[in-house]
Amino acid sequence: MNFLAHFYLSGDRESLLLGNFLADYLNNEQVRQYPEAIQEGVRLHRAIDTYTDNHPEVLKGVRRLYEPHGKYASVIIDVFYDYLLSFNWHRYSDQPLPEFTQEIYQVLEDNIGLMPPGLRKHLPLMIADDWLRSYGSHNGLSIAFQRMKYRVSKPEYLDGALESLILHFEALDEEFNAFFPEVIGYVQEEYF
Repeated sequence: MNFLAHFYLSGDRESLLLGNFLADYLNNEQVRQYPEAIQEGVRLHRAIDTYTDNHPEVLKGVRRLYEPHGKYASVIIDVFYDYLLSFNWHRYSDQPLPEFTQEIYQVLEDNIGLMPPGLRKHLPLMIADDWLRSYGSHNGLSIAFQRMKYRVSKPEYLDGALESLILHFEALDEEFNAFFPEVIGYVQEEYF
């Protein structure tokens, strides 16, 4: 899953949210330099990723996209799950999505000093472009996949990603809504 889902699953514990966000930007040595509460958020992020990567409903979507997108099928699903969470937000939260994302951005801005230098530089752009809500639109997804092409070894495997997702929307949405309550339960049981 991507940013929005990870933030949602962090609940209202700021340190957990920060560690969950920082997890993809830190190596293990760097993680050990943070307070235990933030390290717990990193562990949460990694546990969510492992749970997600092995969940049968998620794997259905990955298999469906594997032929046209190869090894990036799982990354495409991760990004699309933020779209599906946005699309289904009313099922999972009473708080309006714009209000939720603004609260997240505020927490991140308030704690920018805890972030590695590259992320400190990158965070204002992420907020200005409203990444958390942009993945909830086809245009936002398209931009995300274009950005990803600059960071992968086989960018051609991302060609047509949005079209594949649109083609399989109903099945992917059904799988997401079967999976997401289970990952919520897993996180609640393990971390709250």
